[in-house]
Amino acid sequence: MTDIRTIPARGANAYPPEGSMEEVLMFQKIQQAFPQQFSKAFPDKLAEKTVVIIPSLTLDQQILSKVSGHIHYEERLLCLLMLLRMPRTHVVYISSVPIDPVIIDYYLHLLPGITRHHALKRLKMISCYDASSKSLTEKILERPRVIEKIRSSIPAGSVSHMACFNVTKYERTLAVKLNMPIYGCDPDLFELGNKSNSRIIFKECGLLVPPGFEDLKNEKEIIHALAELKLNNPQLKRAVVKMNDGFSGDGNAVFSYEGINEQSEWNIWIADNIKKKLKIVASDLSYKDFMYKFQSMGGIVEEFLEGNIKDSPSVQCRINPLGDCKVISTHDQEVGGESGQVFMGATFPANEEYASEIGEYGMRVAEAMQKRGVMGRFGVDFISVREGDNWKHYAIEINLRKGGTTHPYILLQFLTDGDYEQESGMYLTANKQTRYYFCSDNLRSERYKGITPPDLIDIAMLHQLHYDGTHQEGVMFHLIGALSQYGKLGVVCIGSSPERARNFYEQTVKVLNSECC
Repeated sequence: MTDIRTIPARGANAYPPEGSMEEVLMFQKIQQAFPQQFSKAFPDKLAEKTVVIIPSLTLDQQILSKVSGHIHYEERLLCLLMLLRMPRTHVVYISSVPIDPVIIDYYLHLLPGITRHHALKRLKMISCYDASSKSLTEKILERPRVIEKIRSSIPAGSVSHMACFNVTKYERTLAVKLNMPIYGCDPDLFELGNKSNSRIIFKECGLLVPPGFEDLKNEKEIIHALAELKLNNPQLKRAVVKMNDGFSGDGNAVFSYEGINEQSEWNIWIADNIKKKLKIVASDLSYKDFMYKFQSMGGIVEEFLEGNIKDSPSVQCRINPLGDCKVISTHDQEVGGESGQVFMGATFPANEEYASEIGEYGMRVAEAMQKRGVMGRFGVDFISVREGDNWKHYAIEINLRKGGTTHPYILLQFLTDGDYEQESGMYLTANKQTRYYFCSDNLRSERYKGITPPDLIDIAMLHQLHYDGTHQEGVMFHLIGALSQYGKLGVVCIGSSPERARNFYEQTVKVLNSECC
């Protein structure tokens, strides 16, 4: 973190060219100073510090456009407003479009031990007033006055850092222009988290991976890989084709071998049938566009894992600026969509039968990533298949970014001042009580369209759908801004047992449906 108020603003031409080696070296120098600042400021809850939150989903825009209401996903990092519980911490939050003050008030109401007035004095909301499909960070870089607003929002003497959803060359450029470190992965290491490199790292860590092939470049190599998988496993029914940098399952497609002619050359049959046998997860993405994107990104082909009892757990890890690795949560993800590839929600913690075991696997991956220089939060996804009394865990991918399980856990941790114990696979609050939650980014219905943020708050208050700080249980909403236009909402339902957490969710759905009938 850096006191940027001591750095004079520079003209546009004073900065190194974007993407240049000079910019890369400047960024590395800024990052190298972060560990010292981290060790001094982070442990001290009364230290004067500022967090600049850049909730930009800097991902492939064509794939991202298939996610309904994706611009409102910038609201997911509003969970970091909980940082304002520290009375000398300032938060600067940038968004593409203005966020309704009702939503901000909703989050500030959750703050334990801090009045809304005190928190508002230390919060600065900045908008680009731009709803276009460009990433938020690109919008900021196009607006020197927004960058200057960020600078001027940081109090003198306050150390500062950026918190981002993910880190790319655009976030690096912004960090250099602000002379501010990022608590996240160097974009030069971003490729470590793609689908191909994930498989390579998993094998290095001694983890199981589905049979498959990585580093594929085009349709021809996909067809050959599909044929090889079938040759190696004649009983195989389906395979998955994944772009290296797909998001939330929308870079995936499922190939069916149904109807394959056993007497034909399998390469020929697959080539002749791939257009009609490949089910693309992203809606409105044509076969031609999928193959074009695959060719630009590269990707993998692997077996679609079948099983009568099958789970999709994930492990969330964090590597701090000092290089310390920690498993901070485990979840059982709920996936949906026609091919079961789209993230719908998650339960926390993961199944007690294997939470500790997958936590250990996640730690292996974290240590391997730390050796490669990775910093920040990231997730490791698994598919777990029960065979008799045992589970087999197949590592699927590494997500070098914050994800769908990041903001629910941050909310839980700030509200209860607790921690996840990797060894036991349990979460304990500050007073040593266990807590669980069910969360979703996809509570949606056409009937919900037209519900404005004030409407939702009224409904929540009327039906007592809120978080009760006394009992440390209840419901919290996010993606509130997406509700009126898209009929889509996010929820985190915290309970003292998994059943109570799920009951809160079911009650929420029941209330919303009754209000919109």
